[in-house]
Amino acid sequence: MNFTDMGLAPRLVEALTAQGITEPTPIQTRAIPLAMEGRDVMGLAQTGTGKTAAFGLPIVHRLLSMEGKRAGKSARALILAPTRELAKQIADNLSAYTEGTGIKVAIVVGGAGITGQTRRLEKGTDLLVATPGRLIDLLDRGAVRLNETRYLVLDEADQMLDLGFIHALRRIAPLLPAERQTMLFSATMPAQMAELSRAYLTNPERVEVAPPGKVADKIEQSIHFVAKADKTDLLIRLMGEHTQERAIVFGRTKHGSEKLFKVLEKAGFAAASIHGNKSQGQRDRALRAFKEGEVKVLVATDVAARGLDIPEVKHVYNYDLPDVPENYVHRIGRTARAGADGMAVAFCAPDEAGNLRDIQRTMKLDIPVASGTPWAPHEEEKPKRGGGGGGGRRGGSGGNQRRGGGGGGRTAGPKSAGPGGKPASKPGNRRRRKSRSAAS
Repeated sequence: MNFTDMGLAPRLVEALTAQGITEPTPIQTRAIPLAMEGRDVMGLAQTGTGKTAAFGLPIVHRLLSMEGKRAGKSARALILAPTRELAKQIADNLSAYTEGTGIKVAIVVGGAGITGQTRRLEKGTDLLVATPGRLIDLLDRGAVRLNETRYLVLDEADQMLDLGFIHALRRIAPLLPAERQTMLFSATMPAQMAELSRAYLTNPERVEVAPPGKVADKIEQSIHFVAKADKTDLLIRLMGEHTQERAIVFGRTKHGSEKLFKVLEKAGFAAASIHGNKSQGQRDRALRAFKEGEVKVLVATDVAARGLDIPEVKHVYNYDLPDVPENYVHRIGRTARAGADGMAVAFCAPDEAGNLRDIQRTMKLDIPVASGTPWAPHEEEKPKRGGGGGGGRRGGSGGNQRRGGGGGGRTAGPKSAGPGGKPASKPGNRRRRKSRSAAS
C-alpha cells in the first residue's frame, strides 16, 4: 500500500514525493488508514519510525478540505509533545507537508518569548504544536482557546507520563470538544498508558510495530566497565579516533553535561551542549551548528534522546547510563538513521551496574564488552549522601533509591573529575524527578 492507496489528497502525496518520501513505514501503513476513517488510534512504535507522518498526514488531509476562516486564538488541531526539541521536529515536519497549502503551523514551547507566541496566535492556527507547560501559560493568559480543536495528538506519551505532565493533560483535555479525534503515540507501554487511553480515547484501535527494546540492526553496541573518575579520559581518547565524525554524548544531569562540554571544548573538540538550563535560542543554535557540521560533538541530557533526526550522527556515547532503561534505546537511536551504520558506546561505573542490568533486560540482549570486567556485586557502590559522582543506579524491589557517591571501585588509568550530581531526597519519586530535570 502506498500513500495514494491510502486516499491522501494528491497535493499531499506530491509534497511527500518532493521530499523523497514515497514508501510508507510500517507504523504509517497501519495507522494512517485508521486515522483517515476518523478512528481514535493508540500507536506503539519507537522514535525514528515515522510517527509524525502517521498522525500528521491524516490530519493535514482533513484540514485541506475544511472551509471557512480560522477563528482568532483558535487551533483546529493540537499536538502535545514532552520536550522543546521534539516539538520543533514535529512542527518542522508538518510545515514541510503543508508547504504551499495555506495551512498554518504554529509552535509554542517554553524557553522562548511568550509575547511573540501570543501575537502569532491572535489570528488562530490550523496545527498547534506545544509543550504542555507553555500551552497552559497561554491558556491562562487567554491567548489561545481549544473549544474548536477537533484533533488531539499525544506524542511520546510515555515520556510525558515520566515527566509528570499528566496533571497538565488533565487541565488541557477538558477544554477540547468531546467530539474529537484523539491519537496517542508512544515508544513504550507502561501500565499508566492503559489508564491514559481509557480517559482520553474512544474505542481506540491499537497499532504496534517495533516492540519496546528493539534497536536498529545497524547499530554496533559496546560497553566499557570503567571507574567514574576515569570516564572523561576514556571518552577523550575514544573520540580522538574520529574527530571528523559527528557524535552525541549523553549525560544524566544538566550541570554534569555542561561541565563535560567545557572539558571537551578545552581538550580541543568542536563541541556544543543542550539541556534544560539553556534558553530555547541557545538550544536551537547548538542544534543548528551540529546539523551543519560546525561542531562535531553535542553533549546533551535526555532532551536530545527523542525527536532529533540527524542522519550524519555516527557515534553515540552514553557517558552516564540512563535511569530509565528505555531511554537507552532512544539515545542510541540517534545514530544509524536512514539506513546508515552507527556506533553506540556506553560507560558503566560501579554504581551504574543496576542500570546496565535493567537496560540489557529491556533489550533482551547483553551488550558486548569492549574493555574492563563486569562489576561484581560487592564492587557496586553503597548509598552515600552528598557524593560528588554524577551516577545513580536503580534499586531493587525495595524502591528506586538513587545511589550517589564518588568513583570507588577499580581504576583503568589516570584520574580526572567527571560531571557531578546530588542524590534525590525522595526515593519513591526518583525516576520522575530526574527525568523532569533532564528534559525541562
